[in-house]
Amino acid sequence: MKKSVLCIAASMAALPMLSHADSPYFSLKDGDGFKRFSVSVGALHVMPQGKAQPFRVNTAINEGYEADVGEIKSKTVKDNIREGYDVPFALDVALSALTTVPAAMSGKATISGLEQWDNPGTGLEADDVTTLGIMTNYFFTDNVSLEMKAGIPPKVDLQGSGKIYAPFSAIAKPLGGALGNLELENDIFITDLGAHGAAASARAWTPAAEIQYHFGKTGVNKFRPYVGLGVMYAYFNELEMNPQIEKDLIAAGHMIANIKEGNAGASLEGKPSKANPKVDLEATDAFAPVATVGFTYDFNDKWFAVGSVSYAHLQNETTITVTDATHGELIKSKADIEVNPILAYAGIGMRF
Repeated sequence: MKKSVLCIAASMAALPMLSHADSPYFSLKDGDGFKRFSVSVGALHVMPQGKAQPFRVNTAINEGYEADVGEIKSKTVKDNIREGYDVPFALDVALSALTTVPAAMSGKATISGLEQWDNPGTGLEADDVTTLGIMTNYFFTDNVSLEMKAGIPPKVDLQGSGKIYAPFSAIAKPLGGALGNLELENDIFITDLGAHGAAASARAWTPAAEIQYHFGKTGVNKFRPYVGLGVMYAYFNELEMNPQIEKDLIAAGHMIANIKEGNAGASLEGKPSKANPKVDLEATDAFAPVATVGFTYDFNDKWFAVGSVSYAHLQNETTITVTDATHGELIKSKADIEVNPILAYAGIGMRF
């Protein structure tokens, strides 16, 4: 995708050279006396305005999934019994008498709640960042120009908010239900997105192209305000996740793998499975409309100062996947990232 964007940019830059030499709009000649090309360099400060959007989680444990419980501590069972549930007398006696329920007695459990759930109050927000901006302009006329916006791609921190819990519930049938059933229910803590510094980081590539209208006239008005409208393309790479959050997600991967391996009790006790979960973080590319208001101030016919404020309606999606070579995809979590940045730019430019 980056190659395509670079090709488009190169094509736009080459447009004047491919036009008729005597065209009043695309000629390389001075025409009315204004210089058709300009380039400026300056500070570009990006201020995201979007709000965190909640994560939606899917796992490999479908609703009503039946799994062997395996060996489990009696205390673990008691800690996860649904609040208000009256445990059958025989099971209550057995749980009180045993420290650990062996796999031969624990039977099976029908598990619910883990196939898909939302996490209100969670999400990611991009931090402010400052980088070097580069703006090039080709003037079709003294008033109308095409601007290409670029800059050194900055590393952007993504701050997390909220805690993620898995809404686990199950109906367990020790000894095949001979002593009655157990109703289990608990919100299992997965991770706290805001407890360990930036939840993730990414390098942001955000080139943009705008058609602009400049008020006033070259050689007459030193101060010339302008407005612009165009499109921004956003590409993110070098994505990195906070090490503690990654560790938490690996533990969640073990939880799901334990259920698939017939050790559902080990999931509740946070024990590692036979799997080797890996975490992957991705972000989608996105196009966004961008609008600008700004001004230029001429020091002379070659050098000028420029300042502008732009707004882009930019939103993309981040996906966190936990996979294992044996079990495949264990967990997939998605959330929109509303960036919606205000971009403030101040620089010095040259016309030629």
